[in-house]
Amino acid sequence: MTELTYHAQIFPGTRQELIDRISQQLRPKRFQHVLRVEQTALELAEPNYVDLERASIAGLVHDYAKQRPDADFIAAIKDYQLNPELLHYGNAIWHGVVGAELIKRELHIYDEDILNAVRHHTTGAVYMTPLEQVVYMADYIEPARDFPGVDEARAITTKDLGAGVAFQAQHTLQYLIANGLPVYPKSLETYNAWVPRYHHQ
Repeated sequence: MTELTYHAQIFPGTRQELIDRISQQLRPKRFQHVLRVEQTALELAEPNYVDLERASIAGLVHDYAKQRPDADFIAAIKDYQLNPELLHYGNAIWHGVVGAELIKRELHIYDEDILNAVRHHTTGAVYMTPLEQVVYMADYIEPARDFPGVDEARAITTKDLGAGVAFQAQHTLQYLIANGLPVYPKSLETYNAWVPRYHHQ
């Protein structure tokens, strides 16, 4: 396990203090996932010139709000005047988009790159910074993930982070369509922005 010392004042505390705060929010299984995402994010960060402290913090906080009750999210959407369209979706979307607002207010993390990495880690976005791409992919390919194509996803991502993003965007959309699930508009925008670009290389 990589032990990082936080020094950039992005989070007002140590890595251990952040881990303690997150462990209070999540059940053990989800908490272990978060630790694996952090490690995967750190592995992807270095070759892609992403700041390790930001990769660590974003990896640790990406699912901070995952196990909050729906009522918390609905209240936050109204209180923080977020897009009311969000009310048509559920936890899968809320824990990223709305979760970023809770991270800002409860953990006092104001770094927009980290907050966007949280906002976009399930849906992707048309434009994603290298940090956002790292967290999007780390969540998808962390060592315990086991789905058809995960080994291919890992190999592609190791070779080319952007190609990994395109792979995930395409496969997520295929999964939603195959299962008759609603497609959040941003997921479609991500598909259009990333998949054709890498598909014809």
